[in-house]
Amino acid sequence: MKKLLGLLLAAAMIVSLAACASPVDTDGVHIGIVTGSVSQSEDDRRGAEAFQAKYGEDVVTLAIYPDQFTEELETTIQTIVNLSDDPQMKAIIINQAVPGTTEAFRQIKERRPDIICIAGESHEDLPEIGSAADLVTNNNFVDRGYHIINTARELGCDTFVHISFPRHMAYETMSRRVAIMRAACEEFGMEFVLETAPDPTTDVGVAGAQAYILEKVPEWVETYGVNAAYFCTNDAHTEPLLKQLIEYGGYFIEADLPSPLMGYPGALGIDLTEEAGDFEKILAKVEQAVVEKGGAGRFGTWAFSYGYVTTAGLAQHAMNVINGESELQNMEDIAKAYGEFTPAAEWSGSNYTDATTGVKLDNVFLVYQDTYIMGDPGYFMGTPGNEVPEKYYTIK
Repeated sequence: MKKLLGLLLAAAMIVSLAACASPVDTDGVHIGIVTGSVSQSEDDRRGAEAFQAKYGEDVVTLAIYPDQFTEELETTIQTIVNLSDDPQMKAIIINQAVPGTTEAFRQIKERRPDIICIAGESHEDLPEIGSAADLVTNNNFVDRGYHIINTARELGCDTFVHISFPRHMAYETMSRRVAIMRAACEEFGMEFVLETAPDPTTDVGVAGAQAYILEKVPEWVETYGVNAAYFCTNDAHTEPLLKQLIEYGGYFIEADLPSPLMGYPGALGIDLTEEAGDFEKILAKVEQAVVEKGGAGRFGTWAFSYGYVTTAGLAQHAMNVINGESELQNMEDIAKAYGEFTPAAEWSGSNYTDATTGVKLDNVFLVYQDTYIMGDPGYFMGTPGNEVPEKYYTIK
């Protein structure tokens, strides 16, 4: 049964974070965090800034990999490796773990095997990055591939439009998820459509990619109808997609990396400066704007930002491990660290299993949060309680 939200889910956030700020032994402990820029992955970066604010700049060092990371591979690698020059560096967290992260971790381990290397949301094949990292977490692309389609069906959608580009479709996580989405659409009698949009890391840039989405969405809505749900694999595509769906019609179940901050503020034209860091107020303001623009029941998210929590949560997990409070490769301990930034929100997680070999990786975990549909009132879809048929775990 769907559960009504009641923003009390997030109400304890400020109190919880304040409680988390109790003194910990950080003497001689430095933690490095590398994320994308605000323009490419704002939530990831804000999570890093929040963790740094919690422990201080003398403990936490932040770095940014290039926006054009596919073309500046050596710069990306060097940005990560440079953190290991600090003799007090104990852990390095990368979110999102873009191409080059595996090589950077290998170089770090050769120089400093004592440094804990953690990757969030890998762009490289999970078995590959798992061979170099001590811990990897990714959104649960297998379960979510099924749940997103099932949610669209439950909301009354008859078509699902998947928007991406070749670079992303070469990633195992995304190619498997889209195959699962296609199969779920077939099972539920929904039409599945694959649309291609420009890659923001190419010469067209973020601005060109966003302009393309702005132009195409009205055509797509006319072609596929207002009962179609849309999904894009790139953060930069999300804002213009939301903006046009609000204007022209259609559904948006959740972002690739879900968050009330992902695309919604820009698409809705709202300023969240005063609400920064307070997810109760952020979600409430976003939801109010969605409802006022006629989007109630058509737009979804996770109540807490996945990108934000992945960065801050993995860094917190590293700190807990360093202080002897947690085990590195333990899902309950990972969830505990994530939970410090998502009070009362449930995380579901399991080890990654290679679809080809059937091998389960002990250091790679797939995680996800329940889907929240904004409305008056909004409600959770109860996705963690919906079982995914076994056949979907071998689709690739």
